[in-house]
Amino acid sequence: MEGILFALVPMFAWGSIGFVSNKIGGSANQQTFGMTIGSLFFAIIVFIVARPQLSFNLWFFGIIGGILWSLGQNRQFTAMKHMGVSVANPLSSGSQLVFGSLIGAFVFHEWSTSFHYILGGFALLLLVIGFYFSSRVDPVKENKNHLLKHFNKGFVALAFSTFGYLSYAILFNNIMAFDVLSVILPMAVGMIIGSSFFMKFQLDFSPLVLKNSLVGMMWGVGNIFMLLAASSAGLAIAFSFSQIGAIISIIGGIVFLGEKKTKKEITWVIIGILCFLIGAILLGIVKSY
Repeated sequence: MEGILFALVPMFAWGSIGFVSNKIGGSANQQTFGMTIGSLFFAIIVFIVARPQLSFNLWFFGIIGGILWSLGQNRQFTAMKHMGVSVANPLSSGSQLVFGSLIGAFVFHEWSTSFHYILGGFALLLLVIGFYFSSRVDPVKENKNHLLKHFNKGFVALAFSTFGYLSYAILFNNIMAFDVLSVILPMAVGMIIGSSFFMKFQLDFSPLVLKNSLVGMMWGVGNIFMLLAASSAGLAIAFSFSQIGAIISIIGGIVFLGEKKTKKEITWVIIGILCFLIGAILLGIVKSY
């Protein structure tokens, strides 16, 4: 029970990042830079408390991972500008789940039995169906062509976002496998470097940016509780709950940001949420065997 309670924290913390940051406002570059400031502050606190040993490899690969993460987050914020939080966030989480699972299965041989392929394949199918319904646009909507043009830009941004997120996840989990508490400070430094690059190193400390640093603190808290959930309830529960956080983004985008949906789109979103929920849980089960 304790592990499940721990897992709820990253679910809500990470699921809330998109609509909280967009409620605060700012460009995608300002949002990313502000978020990394908060993440670095949080990482320094963790380092002071935990005192982990930091090797050259940790610093080198941690910084690279942080730069890749900043690419993923920046492009995700960009996609949100074009598609809305309620659409971009579940598509982002879902694409990471699908491609991450496929890479894990066929490149790193994480799926080794027929059970893995049958259940995992069914889970991925549900996620793809969830993609379709969560991003579907009602034909009666005004300016549909204008919306689709923005959606195309959003999909391009999501492609880069998925590449960044998957690259850093594979680097940390499949190639180097660093302890979270040890790598959090080097990664935060890399995140600052990456977000500064997107701003062409013209650093901005305006009120909007500093407010977005609170989002970075949320991300850091989610990271710590993800670790606690994995150690207490197992990686499968922690993994599933963290990805289900995309549902929080859908609800938050509609309720708090006023992203308009027609009755048909609300129905499609509900179908997408159910498919995404079941698919993420099934992938968690596959990872536990």
